[in-house]
Amino acid sequence: MVGSAFFFSLMSLFVKLVGQSLPSQEVVLGRGIVTLVLSYVALRVAGVNPAGHRTGLLALRGIVGYAAVSAFFYGVIHLPLAEATVIHYTNPVFTAVIAAIFLREPIRAGDAKCLLLSLTGVVIITRPVFLFGDATSALDPVGLAASLTGAVLAAAAYVMIRYLAATEHELVIVLWFGVIGTLGAIPATAVDFVLPVGWLWPGLLAVGLTTHAAQVFLTRGLALVPAGRAMTISYVQIVFATLWGIIFFGETPDAWLFLGAALIVASTMSLRRRLPDDIGAEAIEAAAVTDLPGPTASDVMAE
Repeated sequence: MVGSAFFFSLMSLFVKLVGQSLPSQEVVLGRGIVTLVLSYVALRVAGVNPAGHRTGLLALRGIVGYAAVSAFFYGVIHLPLAEATVIHYTNPVFTAVIAAIFLREPIRAGDAKCLLLSLTGVVIITRPVFLFGDATSALDPVGLAASLTGAVLAAAAYVMIRYLAATEHELVIVLWFGVIGTLGAIPATAVDFVLPVGWLWPGLLAVGLTTHAAQVFLTRGLALVPAGRAMTISYVQIVFATLWGIIFFGETPDAWLFLGAALIVASTMSLRRRLPDDIGAEAIEAAAVTDLPGPTASDVMAE
């Protein structure tokens, strides 16, 4: 899990580095191509049919995932690295809300409190001018909107992944994500294409490779560590992102960032503490052989 957090933070670092010279959609395209190639090779080796069973839902998951990555990359490029990472960690709370809406789960009072606490942390980090009155400390509003949108869309993608996992091989889900992400980024890249030169080529490759490495470590970690503990360990990504911001971009975190991050982490950990640690394969198997509409919010948090 620490390895996963480390490589995800490296992905964000490389996205920010190459994003200073290339449009964000071009970075998304580079990531999509690497994901597509690696997942297709893995499917061939595993002998799994890449078409899957529920093509409509696979395509929809790919579209939502592409939009989430696009928004997240834009936020990483236009916001300080630590702030963008912390804001993205609101997605577990949004996951519970989206699962309640689409999987017909009731919103409990505790869930609403976690959402409010998490959004309060975002407000403290971003320090909007109309509340704090200091325009010099406010973050880029477009980048902020992109980061929050990315968190919400990532939550929606997590719900879809858990729903699809009942019948689809995980590599098939990843492959469709790569295909849709690549196709989605091509038009925007063609309109605003910048030819990568020099180190930008290996930089784009590094975005895809670090993402793949992070997913490998994440999958292995979740197989070995209870979900609650895994979520706790994953927050070390915020530490890595803060260090990269200081070393490579001279981004000095302030007390507001630490206070807001504490609220966001506390909200998601409060949500997770009410859920059992051993949710996972059993829930997927049950969904595959019953008339259940899909995974619960607990399943999503385990993911």
